[in-house]
Amino acid sequence: MAAMSAEARERFLAEKHVGVISIARSEGPPLAVPVWYQYQPGGDVIVQTGPESVKYRLLEKARAFSLTVQTETPPGYKYVSVSGPVTEIEQETSPEDLRAMAYRYFSKADADEYLKTLENERVVQLHMRPDRWYSTDFS
Repeated sequence: MAAMSAEARERFLAEKHVGVISIARSEGPPLAVPVWYQYQPGGDVIVQTGPESVKYRLLEKARAFSLTVQTETPPGYKYVSVSGPVTEIEQETSPEDLRAMAYRYFSKADADEYLKTLENERVVQLHMRPDRWYSTDFS
């Protein structure tokens, strides 16, 4: 078992995974829920959510979060966990950014169907600058 190099952990985080976001809250344990995300090595972690969600309300207060992604297939179990401050909150996610996230996780046809469900919905986009990294590679 070993921690990944900086390059390996950034490359792993940039791969398509469903992440688990963890957000501090004063009235109990942190909220931890699955999320879609985008990441390019050296950049910010980007998540999208509805402005009425518990996740968004907590992020607005905490202004920081952690994200964990993993593979669960032995013997190649790996994980990366990043934490950092929210550096930007876009109150309106552009159609291009919505499409990019949907196409990351769905086939084109399924992404187009999913995007139709968002046509009259407001989606907020949050950027987090990773400043703490934890990783393990059991492969």
